Amino acid sequence: MIIATDYNNVMTSERRSNLVRLRTLVTLRWVAVTGQIATIILATTLFGFQFDLGGFSIAIGASIIVNVITTFVYPETTRLSERGAAMMLLFDIGQLSALLYLSGGLNNPFALLILAPVSISATALRPMSAVLTGTAAIVFMTVIGVFHHPLILADGSKLLLPNIFVFGHWAAILIGVLFLGLFSWRVTSETQSMSEALLATQMALTREQKLTDLGGVVAAAAHELGTPLATIKLVSTELADELENGDLRDDALLIREQADRCRDILRSMGQAGKDDLHLRSAPLQAVIEEAASPHMARGKSVNIELPEGMEGQQPHCFRQPEIIHGLRNLVQNAVDFAATTVWVDVMWTDKVVTIRIIDDGPGFPTSVLGRIGEPFVGRRRQERTQAARPEYDGMGLGLFIAKTLLERTGADISFANGSGRYDQHLHTGRKSGAIVELTWPRDRICLAQGDEMAALGQNVQF
Repeated sequence: MIIATDYNNVMTSERRSNLVRLRTLVTLRWVAVTGQIATIILATTLFGFQFDLGGFSIAIGASIIVNVITTFVYPETTRLSERGAAMMLLFDIGQLSALLYLSGGLNNPFALLILAPVSISATALRPMSAVLTGTAAIVFMTVIGVFHHPLILADGSKLLLPNIFVFGHWAAILIGVLFLGLFSWRVTSETQSMSEALLATQMALTREQKLTDLGGVVAAAAHELGTPLATIKLVSTELADELENGDLRDDALLIREQADRCRDILRSMGQAGKDDLHLRSAPLQAVIEEAASPHMARGKSVNIELPEGMEGQQPHCFRQPEIIHGLRNLVQNAVDFAATTVWVDVMWTDKVVTIRIIDDGPGFPTSVLGRIGEPFVGRRRQERTQAARPEYDGMGLGLFIAKTLLERTGADISFANGSGRYDQHLHTGRKSGAIVELTWPRDRICLAQGDEMAALGQNVQF
């Protein structure tokens, strides 16, 4: 959960920042300039339109000059800042609007091209910048819809569409700017949020794996150092017995005492490390206790309940970092919001293993119950949530990490409430709060019956 909070704090300030490469916009502008020149040539030669070529030269020349300057001044790998990208897109909107102004305004079907920079801004920039470019596009299209140079045909007549068609064209552009801008921003935001959340999940899993590996190294060190320490103790004891009272005998006794101290330290370190690497699977209850152990001394009761009379028949499950970290996050969430008690009900059959985590708190908010497990859900914290859990960010990233890690192991996860949110009965002390149910195919996380001795792996040299 710490990984989720820290990662979210960093990424929130950097989201949608420096996402656009300068070279990408320069390349797109070269394509636009080529298309504009080709369109003018075809319109004048094939259809005989009479254009103000001086005005076109100024507008297209401005794009060429900007492209040349940016190409020679900035490196190819330059990524634009938020302000720089917005200015580049505003320039493109203004340049296209100038061309449309010189070629019939909204009577020109190429007016729809104004949607291109708007879509890019909605995809790559923050909402304020996207709103700025979208507003600029709408304003320019409204102005050139009223004020523009008409299209002059070869015979000198003006090509004018009926006003109803011009208005329809303006309305279509307005709706397109709003719809495409909002749609592009929404899709990109969801994609980026999911990408960031998956990266945070990988960071959490990597951290858990490193802790597991570190524990294995500690256990191996404790095991390997045990023999030389025993030898040191034996030799120092023999020296102390042979030496008479004096400084040398005191030194020998001191060496023995320090050897005992090193043995005790390594024994305590090795106990934690041995549980991580040397024991590759464990009884299901032991795996759950290991996951919940950091939150069992936080003032709330965490009761792990197995089927009555079945304690000796519980399956041995793999101690995967995904399972440990995912269950730990779910237990932490339950302890954070429980009034007094969290229950972890464990059930199994020959086919499936089910773990149900229940608390006696207020339950999940009904407004987000159907979206639990998505990243960055519920950005605003309610006062009650703030008081119950001051460190809670309300972003849903921790639950997303837990859900993603557990689903990697084959778990099917569901979220529910034990009672109605406005139930008048007291919630404290009964299973009436949030319910998280996890179900695995037994063969995905557990050893086959009779293979419990396979839990111990071979010694690994570090």
